[in-house]
Amino acid sequence: MNDSLNLNSETCVAPLGIIAMQGASELGNKINSYLVRWYKDTSYAKDSYLIDCECPRFSSGDGKGLIKSTVRGKDLFIIIDVGNYNCKYKIFEKENCMSPDDHYQDLKRIIQAASGKAHRVNVIMPILYGGRQHRRSYRESLDCACALQELQAMGVSNIICCDAHDPRVNNAVPLMGFDNIMPTYQVLKAMFEHIPNLIVDKDNFMVISPDEGALNRNMYYASALGVNLGMFYKRRDYSRIVNGRNPIVAHEYLGDSVEGKTIFIADDIISSGESVLDIAYELKKRNANKIYAFATYGLFVNGLEKFDQAYKDGYIDGVFGTNLTYRTPELLSREWFNEVDVSKYIAHFILALNHDMSISNVIDPHEKIKNMLAERHS
Repeated sequence: MNDSLNLNSETCVAPLGIIAMQGASELGNKINSYLVRWYKDTSYAKDSYLIDCECPRFSSGDGKGLIKSTVRGKDLFIIIDVGNYNCKYKIFEKENCMSPDDHYQDLKRIIQAASGKAHRVNVIMPILYGGRQHRRSYRESLDCACALQELQAMGVSNIICCDAHDPRVNNAVPLMGFDNIMPTYQVLKAMFEHIPNLIVDKDNFMVISPDEGALNRNMYYASALGVNLGMFYKRRDYSRIVNGRNPIVAHEYLGDSVEGKTIFIADDIISSGESVLDIAYELKKRNANKIYAFATYGLFVNGLEKFDQAYKDGYIDGVFGTNLTYRTPELLSREWFNEVDVSKYIAHFILALNHDMSISNVIDPHEKIKNMLAERHS
């Protein structure tokens, strides 16, 4: 797809409507701008497809959902960032940051406010609510699976997420549309733009998986780029639980020599960032040249100071992250951080669903990556 799309408005499922929940307005505005451009020569052309909504709170903390214009007959796409803790509300005169639980409850309120009048309800939730609790060990909740079933019961037709922690969670809703999109092409495009004189071949470049859980996504990067793959194995102490998980004892490396090579490490989330930095230190011990990390969601829950120091000391040369969740102004100002814009990719996805078109070309970026590499090598 490109910006000169030849759309037949008669094939639309229904007129398009987009709701950007609190905390997702930046992403929603970017997606809307692409769709306005692409639909401009159709009978569904509009200045904006965004529909205003809000979820006001009573002083006791109770909330309600309010949609400010009609959604009747629309193919409704609701965009939500459950990880945006910068959204705040007052409860008993005290300011409270919104948690993923608060965002998820507001999503259900807006779906209720639509009152079943929309032609179809689709939820774009890049970072899945409860997605890190994807499997049960002992007596534990299954938050993500339960939430997906609840949304299905409320009439949601499709869930679109990005780089799910474990996409097998869609087994909880086998009869509902569930698409897990991967921003592989967008990441590589940003990497080529921001890293000068980058040479991608087996002699100079290598992809490293930070653990066994991230092996599949790193395997794809290595295959698409035609380079070697290595991985680290997290040796854990299963006799203890610290902050809800078994602490890592050591990172054991499996793979070819990294000496003198530029290293690319991809994962879904940088939480505290300790694992990425530990791996960077281990790679530098093995004489790796430059080290770049990518995480779809750069959360940096313990702050940025350790990454500042690692960058200053030459252990890490850059971190890439998407605009699919909240990034602090401090993070965006860092010299070592490079943003990957995924809004156009999601806009393509909305367009395909709204026209009941095949999404195979949207999901599979292999041809785009192949063409991009051919241009660089020509």
